[in-house]
Amino acid sequence: MAHFAHITNGIVDQVIVADQDFIDSGAVGDASEWIQTSYNTRGNVHYGQDGQPDGGVALRGNYAGIGYSYNAQSDVFYSPQPYVSWVLSPYTVQWEAPTPMPTDGKNYNWDEATTSWIAVV
Repeated sequence: MAHFAHITNGIVDQVIVADQDFIDSGAVGDASEWIQTSYNTRGNVHYGQDGQPDGGVALRGNYAGIGYSYNAQSDVFYSPQPYVSWVLSPYTVQWEAPTPMPTDGKNYNWDEATTSWIAVV
């Protein structure tokens, strides 16, 4: 069994667990609209059952979720853009803020108006 994402106009609208034969049979519609996704892939890294990177082959950048986009040219899934100022990393296939979040142990929220991290008190 594997996970498959249904793509409509480049957007994931359904994710199911099925055998490839089931997808190919046409039981769920046009097989070309279903793209396999890996529950163990995020940030373009494959993770083992222990939640640690295991060196396995990352499949299509990220596990597909409903509302995610599928870029057929790059063959990757990625989440909706959280803020206008954030850019999609070609390496991790995840959105990145224009400035990194501070790593001083405090909690921060992104402020799009100032394009900066604001400490949560």
